[in-house]
Amino acid sequence: AADERSSVYWKNIPSTCASCHRGIFKEYEASVHAISNVNDTKEKLPTCADCHSAHGIFETHQDRFMSEVTLQCGSCHQDLSETYTQTIHGKAYQLGYLESAKCSDCHGAHRILGVNNPNSMVGARNIVATCQKCHEDANARFTGYLTHATHHDRDKFPILYYTYWFMTTLLISVFGFFGVHTLLWLPRSIQGIRERKQREAKAHASGMSKYYIQRFTASQRLTHIFVIISFLALALTGMLLKFSGLSWARFIVDLMGGVSGAGLIHRFAAIITFGYFAFHLFSLIKKKRDRRMSIKDMLSGPNSLMFNLQDLKDFGATLKWFFGLGPRPAYGRWTYWEKFDYFAVFWGVAVIGLSGLMLWFPVFFTKFIPGWLINVAHIVHSDEALLAVGFIFTVHFFNTHLRPEAFPMDTVIFTGLVPLEEFKETRPREYEEMKKSGKLKKVLVKQDLNPRWERTVKIFGSLFLAIGITIVILIIYSVLFGYK
Repeated sequence: AADERSSVYWKNIPSTCASCHRGIFKEYEASVHAISNVNDTKEKLPTCADCHSAHGIFETHQDRFMSEVTLQCGSCHQDLSETYTQTIHGKAYQLGYLESAKCSDCHGAHRILGVNNPNSMVGARNIVATCQKCHEDANARFTGYLTHATHHDRDKFPILYYTYWFMTTLLISVFGFFGVHTLLWLPRSIQGIRERKQREAKAHASGMSKYYIQRFTASQRLTHIFVIISFLALALTGMLLKFSGLSWARFIVDLMGGVSGAGLIHRFAAIITFGYFAFHLFSLIKKKRDRRMSIKDMLSGPNSLMFNLQDLKDFGATLKWFFGLGPRPAYGRWTYWEKFDYFAVFWGVAVIGLSGLMLWFPVFFTKFIPGWLINVAHIVHSDEALLAVGFIFTVHFFNTHLRPEAFPMDTVIFTGLVPLEEFKETRPREYEEMKKSGKLKKVLVKQDLNPRWERTVKIFGSLFLAIGITIVILIIYSVLFGYK
């Protein structure tokens, strides 16, 4: 093979293969890879053997060959191969979806022309037709999608670069703020274990342990069940795509029936999300109408979920309490961190939902917007989802369930009930307001909770918690050891 006279010397391989594959050889001769098209023939150019090997040759339609196509191209075009794996096509391909667009689907297999050649498959004349092989209704705007863009290159792709850093800054800011908030809360929370035991003992001795406050309605609890199920499904299937290059992602996606199965689960969960979001908006409108409330009352009333001056006062008082400079604040119906959780869902459904729809229906959206906005949508969807998943499975879990005084689980969102003594202790302002207004009697219930129901709630709640924490561990591992 080292002898220039050999039929398998690298310069002679194309003509050797041409003795049987004459038609393919003619296509190859017109490509940028053909030796005859390069003046400096000392440069090693790819030949038939580089892509098809010499002896272990597989048919091009077989999975073995298809799974190695991008690796073969990447052995010479390493930089382009790396940017390909950052795209939706590349991520799906890494997870084993061999029908995803590969190098040869866009650039051709044998008659490969330079990207600036007008006759190239990705040239101005042909690129729409090339995209239409997979996306039937693709148009000129659609082809503006940046197939090899990277958000790490500020000079070539400034919009993607600054979008990425905006999202990264947002993520760091949110986790930084609430991370410190959680660490400051933890010592006080540990002290709360003793207070909880004293409160429960007092309630049992006084016969008040059977009294509860009805905090959530049946429809609210059911809505939250849909939130939990859809969010877990979206989080797991979404993280598979984000960290597609890691072995754990490939393992889990195979359990789901491959990329197609995981994608179906993801989109079904998205539909559930849009459904419960629409139902919640309908509930708010119905509440306003039934109670004859004004917009002002809805937005600024004592039980409103909108941020107000009282939240700022509560935040300041909470910091003093953290540092032992004041008593625990007399919280009302909603605390400032609960309001943040609530609006995070609104923000998330809007931002993640819209960007997700753009990725789901790129052909439709590029009838109105340039193709590069699909790249922007990919970054926003991916990083906002990472923020949401990380926040819910760490900060929200701590605030709600993993605080030492609430551990292992606060079941109120499943039962709708809060023990009266706990309510008086944790929501004193709301308790006093309800007492004065006479509303306390309407929500005060006396009952023995069904042990079987409590056990069922805790089992399923613990399962949800375990899945969420597992996803967080996988994310941390991926970010530290395998994500680019």
